[in-house]
Amino acid sequence: MPAFAHLPVVARDAATLAPALTFSICTLVTRPEEYAAMAASFLAGGFDAAQAEYLYLDNSRGNAWDAYAGLARLLAASRGRYVVFCHQDVRLLADGAAALLARLAELDRLDPAWALAGNCGGLPNGDTAIRISDPYGEDTHRGTLPARAVALDENFIVLRREAPIGVSADIGGFHLYGADLCLQATLAGRSAWVIDFHLRHLSGGTVDLGFCDVQERFQARYAALFGRRWHIRTNATWLHVPVGLRDRLLAWWQMRRRRAKARKRYG
Repeated sequence: MPAFAHLPVVARDAATLAPALTFSICTLVTRPEEYAAMAASFLAGGFDAAQAEYLYLDNSRGNAWDAYAGLARLLAASRGRYVVFCHQDVRLLADGAAALLARLAELDRLDPAWALAGNCGGLPNGDTAIRISDPYGEDTHRGTLPARAVALDENFIVLRREAPIGVSADIGGFHLYGADLCLQATLAGRSAWVIDFHLRHLSGGTVDLGFCDVQERFQARYAALFGRRWHIRTNATWLHVPVGLRDRLLAWWQMRRRRAKARKRYG
């Protein structure tokens, strides 16, 4: 307890606090019987009550929650050190809680700033890395893992609570939130990875008209974000996020003047 006298409330050092559980297993549920089978496979894989909680949002009587709003709600309610977002139609195989913790500890060593991990994803060079059994193939292992990713497949995503990343509030729907999470991680200076965690996904995904609608909103959102000059006023300065050579030269000149003033004033 900090030795701060006369505080009207109890003060706690946040650096000493730890999450109550290791895992939060979070799912949107449309078919309760399928979700029960998923949860049973996780329990058999070591995600028991001592280290895991199971959170869900009920879409069985209609889509009360889309994926973006649902994930935000689940994240806010979760207590785990690692928040696992997964589909109701995944099933654990030989890899369980111990294997997942080992893979995440490997990421801690490789990149202490990591925020997200999954079993399938797109790579910066345009290739994909995959570790899954699904309708497209049995025991598929593609790429050298772990592999740094720019997008993760939504069947299974682990979010590290010490590096919290949120989803966009203005996309909505049930697709591409794995890519959205990865872009949010990049903006926060963090990373996403495909890891060697093998499970079974019973479906192969659907690229329907709803997918196309989400893709259009996703692309429009980030085009507006990245394709414009940003001039941001703070109480202390103007921030200029440059686009193109002319803007970068202007930003360099302005920062040179700012540094000269700072040296003159503060030494």
